[in-house]
Amino acid sequence: MINQGPQWLHIFIDIRAEVAQESAKFWSSALGWPLGDHWPGYPEFRSFQPPTGDGYVHQQVGDHGPRIHFDLEVTDNAEMQRLVELGAKVVGEAESWCPMASPGGLPFCLVHHHEHVRPSALTWDGHRSRLVQVCVDSRADLHDAEVAFWRAALNWRWSASDSEEFAGKLYPPSGSSVQLLFQRLGEDDPDTAVRAHIDLGTDDMEADAQRLVQLGATRIGPGRGWVPLRDPTGLVFCTTGNSPDAP
Repeated sequence: MINQGPQWLHIFIDIRAEVAQESAKFWSSALGWPLGDHWPGYPEFRSFQPPTGDGYVHQQVGDHGPRIHFDLEVTDNAEMQRLVELGAKVVGEAESWCPMASPGGLPFCLVHHHEHVRPSALTWDGHRSRLVQVCVDSRADLHDAEVAFWRAALNWRWSASDSEEFAGKLYPPSGSSVQLLFQRLGEDDPDTAVRAHIDLGTDDMEADAQRLVQLGATRIGPGRGWVPLRDPTGLVFCTTGNSPDAP
């Protein structure tokens, strides 16, 4: 049998306590999903709650950030060993999840699988948007190994890019939460580990960028099929021409 790998991905916005409220206010408005109560037994976690379907975006308050990490739902505890054999590392212990890092140092966790219904895109004055993508950003010397790891780890459909900047995308089964894009950063990038940012998908990119700026985001430059922005706490993200109904 072919290993299908994880199918549902959760996004965590990791943020320091002193700016957690500001982050929560912005992302609740940007997503259109209010932030729920603290998780029972884990007060550092809260989940953004869509009006329909199941949420997959969460806030983690701690001594790090702003940054993005994600959790992968798995059906088999043997997935941890399989990912270690592919090059990942176990970096901690927890009762309900397994903290890991990719070969390039991107943090992620394994959690138990549940059935989900993906929430629909929301409409804003004539256009729609939804968080549809995580972009894995790798320095050039880490890029190829990172892409190879995630392709093997997830076993999702791969679509290569003809761009020097982007290697391609991994697409989960239809109805899953988000897809993964892989970006090659320049040799002069200051980070020594792979990082990630989040991308909204919209059917009117300029209108969505204006909406996000009105909510407190700042434009940080032009893009080609995307608008790069920074949230009020410094977290970089994009609104993009990806369909809000993807993947």
